[in-house]
Amino acid sequence: MGITNKEYFLLFVIAYLLVGALTPLMRRIAIATDVIDRPNSSHKSHKQPVPYLGGVAIIIGVIAISYSTSLVSNFTTKTFWLATSVLGPALLLGLIGLWDDLRNLQPLPRFIAQSIAGIFTAGILVATDNVGNPTGSAVFDSIITVIWVVGICNSINFFDNLDGGAAGTVAISSIALAFLALNGDQYLIAALSTVTAGATLGFLVWNKSPAKIYMGDAGALFLGVLLATLTIRLHPNSDTQIGSYLTPVFLVAIPILDTTVAVLSRLRRHLSPFQGGQDHLSHRLVRAGFSRKQAAASLWGLSGLYGVVAIFISRPKASTESYLAGIAGLLWVVLFILFFRTRDA
Repeated sequence: MGITNKEYFLLFVIAYLLVGALTPLMRRIAIATDVIDRPNSSHKSHKQPVPYLGGVAIIIGVIAISYSTSLVSNFTTKTFWLATSVLGPALLLGLIGLWDDLRNLQPLPRFIAQSIAGIFTAGILVATDNVGNPTGSAVFDSIITVIWVVGICNSINFFDNLDGGAAGTVAISSIALAFLALNGDQYLIAALSTVTAGATLGFLVWNKSPAKIYMGDAGALFLGVLLATLTIRLHPNSDTQIGSYLTPVFLVAIPILDTTVAVLSRLRRHLSPFQGGQDHLSHRLVRAGFSRKQAAASLWGLSGLYGVVAIFISRPKASTESYLAGIAGLLWVVLFILFFRTRDA
């Protein structure tokens, strides 16, 4: 059930325009209903109050365009349920995130909801044989899927700590994922990734520094589950097993790096990993002398680099693939050491 390159481009443009138009509307609603992120705690890095609900615009845009496309393009019951298996858990977490934006939930209810989404996703993928890198064991595949969904969901949520940082990074990862999926004739993943890229870039128009609106937990959790589900469904066209396993990791390498640095630095200081703080990559870059715009651009650049690596290791010979994967893995370790050794706050 392939679609043409022109149709992919239209999906991207429509998602960009729709979310770009919905975001200022949600901003006005957030201001009218006082859904505002105020800099009233030590881990907040912004200086002025900023409205939430940008994530609602992203959710509406992605859901509406994805289902509308399935209705007008070779619609079948199978296509509908395939799309729902990806969008359903993301929507659930998006609604939990919205509740958190409105009521400020404790970490435990969010973790339980993330785990439920991970278990549901694992059950669907294993039962339908849609795990991109199966291990040969249904138990291992299920465990890995749950850990991946919960982990990436939290990584994107943690990474949303800088104007435009998360939105731009998710857009870059989605573009690379769409390219990989399209080359592998995995049309559902390619279409949903294209829509996600357009939606996040449409939101980025309003979220880049200085941000006029934030996506909030609603957007971060929705995008986290969506990206996690799409990457674990991807079947990389790699010559080596290690390249195949590392492809989805490289697609989200920088959010994973951010979470690893922040969590380990908090554990080192005997703090809860779920406690907010100014110990993320963006905060460390700003303390090193970067402006907020430069910090966001640097994180986008690193994400783009790993997106390119993910694309390239699916194309060359096995020897070159292993070489590229090794260099990229070593660079990740070097970046971790450099960031982890900088001042925590």
